[in-house]
Amino acid sequence: MVVPPWLSVPPPGYGGLEQVVAGLVDALVDRGHAVTLLGAGEHHGTAAEFLATLDELQFDRLGESLPELAHLARVNHVVSAADFDVVHDHTTIGPLVAGRRDVPTVATVHGNPVGEYGTVLSDTDRGVGLVAISHAQRRLNPRLPWVGTVHNAMEVAGFPRKDTPSHGPVLWLARFSPDKGPELAIKACREAGLPLVLAGKCNEPAERRYYQETIEPLLGPDVTVVFDADREAVLRLLVEARCLVMPIQWEEPFGIVMLEAMATGTPVVALDRGAVPELLRPGVTGMICRRQEELPTALREAPHLDPADCVAHVAGTFSTERMAAGYEEVYHRFLVAATPRTAMREPARITPG
Repeated sequence: MVVPPWLSVPPPGYGGLEQVVAGLVDALVDRGHAVTLLGAGEHHGTAAEFLATLDELQFDRLGESLPELAHLARVNHVVSAADFDVVHDHTTIGPLVAGRRDVPTVATVHGNPVGEYGTVLSDTDRGVGLVAISHAQRRLNPRLPWVGTVHNAMEVAGFPRKDTPSHGPVLWLARFSPDKGPELAIKACREAGLPLVLAGKCNEPAERRYYQETIEPLLGPDVTVVFDADREAVLRLLVEARCLVMPIQWEEPFGIVMLEAMATGTPVVALDRGAVPELLRPGVTGMICRRQEELPTALREAPHLDPADCVAHVAGTFSTERMAAGYEEVYHRFLVAATPRTAMREPARITPG
């Protein structure tokens, strides 16, 4: 199981990918598999054996290509058919370099497979199969070498949860980006007469610039801002919120934050984009709005939904056990169909450092 070198697994705060991988690893181990997690840093919190390619996490270099390439080169150096049956890669560049391995690789696509990323994925090495995290994501680029679709998941056990609906503030929880629509969250809450908490990742230059230029001028006493909250703070905000608002302006490939909200008993109000219809049960675990003008009414009505229904939906439809079973099926099917790799190149001998 190969993860990017930016964050630990599971992450202390932001990191939906790492949160999902942590649940997947533990579920696979519970199902009897021997799993080795290849990442960076010294610590992890999973049941897998851990192998670090770098002594320190590379979060301060997030967005650069060289740290991930160096990480993947070291992964290729240690991965061999004598030790592993299949590699499951969660990195961005992994599909391009997986052809240097003599072990079949499936790679989960965590972003939208269009534009520059779509170009990268279209050059995926032979012997690599791509896995989508939603049907909506897969439809964006159906010509890629997809070998399956497996929804992300998480366990509700251990999540704090509320027994009765909350009438607290509306919560927006994401990275500060136009794609996530924080300015629309402010507008909708003002029209609804409701307070709003903006809890966002804001440590990259583009995020800080967007916040300063677009969001900061819109702030007022009805908006509270929380930057880069840790896991404990995020869960507390979710439990206190009347609902999570998702006024997304892009084709969201999944949206793990929606599962986190429902796991605490908090319903979700979202615009009808991307994978939203695959995750929510309208009128039961949240409300799906086709137009921005519908958001204020939905925000006011959200506390009428039963928190228990939200929790039960995640537990029944998005359990890590179900996700692990889905990936098992992908692994077996892909391994049967994988082309023999006897002619592949030997991986480069790169000294870790």
